Amino acid sequence: MKKKIVLAYSGGLDTSIITKWLADKGYSVICCLLDLGQKVEDIEVLKRKALACGAEKALSFDVKEEFVKEYVLPALKWNAKYEGEYLLGTSLARPLIAKKQIEVAITEGADYVSHGATGKGNDQVRFEMAYYALKPDVKIIAPWKDDEFLKEFPGRQEMIAYAEKHGIPVKATKAQPWSSDENLLHISFEAGMLEDPWVKPLPEMFELSVDPKQAPDVGVTVEVDFEKGMPVAVNGVAMSPAEILSELNVIGGAHGVGRLDMVENRFVGMKSRGVYETPGGTILWQAHKAVESITMDRDTMHLRDKLMPEFAEMTYYGFWFCDKMKAMQAFIDQTQIYVTGRARLELYKGNVLTTGRTSPHSLYDMSIVSMDDDHGAYNQKDAIGFIRLQALPQRVQAVKRGVGVV
Repeated sequence: MKKKIVLAYSGGLDTSIITKWLADKGYSVICCLLDLGQKVEDIEVLKRKALACGAEKALSFDVKEEFVKEYVLPALKWNAKYEGEYLLGTSLARPLIAKKQIEVAITEGADYVSHGATGKGNDQVRFEMAYYALKPDVKIIAPWKDDEFLKEFPGRQEMIAYAEKHGIPVKATKAQPWSSDENLLHISFEAGMLEDPWVKPLPEMFELSVDPKQAPDVGVTVEVDFEKGMPVAVNGVAMSPAEILSELNVIGGAHGVGRLDMVENRFVGMKSRGVYETPGGTILWQAHKAVESITMDRDTMHLRDKLMPEFAEMTYYGFWFCDKMKAMQAFIDQTQIYVTGRARLELYKGNVLTTGRTSPHSLYDMSIVSMDDDHGAYNQKDAIGFIRLQALPQRVQAVKRGVGVV
């Protein structure tokens, strides 16, 4: 009997070629295709394409709501950004894809799983770390780390030529050789001309957003409601998590929101250049921070902000299914208990500006903070002793160093 292998299939250049390559090597290929909200061909079309490439079975799963609720929104609660910029769009999708692959492998009785990630990037780590965490005895075939595969396909140009030769329709071309990965949170671009960090991205490359310079000359106001750190409505209309992100993608994209061009540090040690479009996610992150600003106490917020890079790094590196991540998630859920309220934002030519925030759990007290009248709620003379005590170490140091006297 043929050995069964479950391949994470996207329908793109790499996985289409890999499907045929594995089939030609004698494997019974089961393509696992996830609908993560990407704007791709019809799922049924992609399944037929997988079968045409040599797969014996093609299975699809609609995981948009699961993706946003179980992966995107936990990152939102952290306000997570890798290296201060990247909203982790690809990183958050990989553990879910791997999870579904393992479920299919168990159901289908397959001992092998495979992916199309190269041996240079982060995705190979994310996929394989998840595989081992969920099925420790799993066997992995990663073609981009196979000598025979590399000899036949040393680069993307050879893969494009192979696809043309065998009539495999793919998005990448010799004229547009960049690679893209899309889900409901973002779309990422890399490779091709983008490997030169000085080369400006081509205008036709972008898919989710208009050029900010071409965005409307009049901004738009967006209001987002949160309950315990989770977005629940846009402009007063209740929606599911995936519906909210989809709606904000449309609104944000129309105003040029969410473009990012950065050079990041991959887990394997090299630097790489990535270009991203994350319109809806950019809006959600800003709105969430606005509601948090009036509902979360200072010390909890500062502790979360200290831990956020750790969460972002773990997610980026592929440590999603581990005890440390579970502990991190338990902590962040506790911090979000009172993060309920509404944020008002204005979108204008790529910018997201907070213009208001309100909450039934607001810690913002106008009677205390007002510069016009303290209403007796705050005695400004109390600050005298507060400051003297805070300054005590410096005062003692000054005396001991011969700078002054107490």
